[in-house]
Amino acid sequence: MPDLPTPQDATEAALFSECWDAVLSYADLCTAGSTAATELATEAFSAGMREVRAAEAHGTRYAGRRSPRLPRIPLLLTAVRTAAADWEVSGRGSRLDPELRLWLNSGKAARYTGPPQGRPLALRGLRDMQQPDAELLWLAEVEALPLSVVARRLGLDPATVSDELAQVRGLFRDRCHRNLIDAPGAPECRGYVRLLDAVTRSPVTEVPADLSQHLARCADCAEAAACLRLHGVGLPAALAGGVLGWGGLAYLERRRRAAEVRLGAGRPGPPVPDGVDADPAAQKAKTVRNGLLVAAVLVSVLALAVSLMPFGGSGSIDDTVAGESARQPVADHPGPSFAPSAEADATTASPSARPSGGPADRTPDATPEREDPDPEPQGTATPASSATAGRAPETCRVRYDLVNQWPDGFQATVTVTTEQPLDTWRVAWSFREGQHIGQMWDADFTQNASRVTATATAYNKAVPAGGSLTFGFIASWQGRNSPAHDFSLNGRECGTS
Repeated sequence: MPDLPTPQDATEAALFSECWDAVLSYADLCTAGSTAATELATEAFSAGMREVRAAEAHGTRYAGRRSPRLPRIPLLLTAVRTAAADWEVSGRGSRLDPELRLWLNSGKAARYTGPPQGRPLALRGLRDMQQPDAELLWLAEVEALPLSVVARRLGLDPATVSDELAQVRGLFRDRCHRNLIDAPGAPECRGYVRLLDAVTRSPVTEVPADLSQHLARCADCAEAAACLRLHGVGLPAALAGGVLGWGGLAYLERRRRAAEVRLGAGRPGPPVPDGVDADPAAQKAKTVRNGLLVAAVLVSVLALAVSLMPFGGSGSIDDTVAGESARQPVADHPGPSFAPSAEADATTASPSARPSGGPADRTPDATPEREDPDPEPQGTATPASSATAGRAPETCRVRYDLVNQWPDGFQATVTVTTEQPLDTWRVAWSFREGQHIGQMWDADFTQNASRVTATATAYNKAVPAGGSLTFGFIASWQGRNSPAHDFSLNGRECGTS
């Protein structure tokens, strides 16, 4: 396994940390284990950085509108895909994800490395943009970074970065439209080019019925529509899918959730009144202690009331339903610590030179949690009927969200909230109509007929009491696509919400 390259200065060290986070996240999707993910990420990162430095050594000035390379992060991600293809050819394919191996050996993979005119429209549009514009578009749309962070990373004015992003989106649309006109295609597809351009310019224009039916059948035209319709939500998926191919949607979901973690860690709190301890840790500890004291008192009162009830009485206790806990996204794998080379100027190694949001800025408290200052006790209640007398009380709740659906597939997320702390977890459920999972992120899975079991990965096993775990997947369906049912956590039945 090759060694990671050494940063030349502190600025490059910060960029290495941010890029490594993205590379390892995609490598983890492409492999069948954390060790293989680290090896694939290291190999791809080394190869990709050699390409970046070679391009920069020959200068970044170029004639025309075409960039000599993709932006830094997309280039490194395509290096992961290239390294995975090399593993498959060299006999190390058993360490890759089985679905990725099928994709690499199909005609779909050749589309991303074949003649330029046959490559995905989003990939060609991104390559045809100026380097700074392409960087801005990728960081804002795919990496889902706040515009203030993007502005600081690219050296832009935070007051005008929103306007610049809007202009860059328009440039991307223009490049994609030119490529769409120049690309060879079926006569039916070429007949819809002008109409597709017209209906995607305005968010209020209705799509004609014949074009709508054509988009449902033609994947290439549906991809073009996502690139041209800048006011919708399909642009990030079009970019990720156009550059990465396999695993693009899963990578996009991971980066969005990683950005939520970073944003939550850096969000300023409310102003602290005079005379109040401003230490967040002290405030949190005080809240927890007060909550525990209140809970202890309530539990004692509840136990006393239950003990005074006549045996077999009809008394009941109204439970206060707690609000849904905040989603607790799982951060990507931690990356290595990149140190600048000895030749780097020591004055550039100050912490202020490193953009925030990378792995080096994460702390164990980076994931925000909502504390309930007055938790309701989950205690004993008088059985209401013989039908529920033998059932154990629910200790978990499941939310099943259908994120997106298309004619033969769909994307969904599962969020499980647990009342008890977990040091590992196993979530199982059943499908009703023969749905079959192809990819899953933030969990490992097995499927036996209609029964699916998702297990914790190495980096998200621990879940605190009252916390939640979340993972997502992409699956196929035929006929109907009703929600999953019969959920359990570590063998115990879970309620659904």
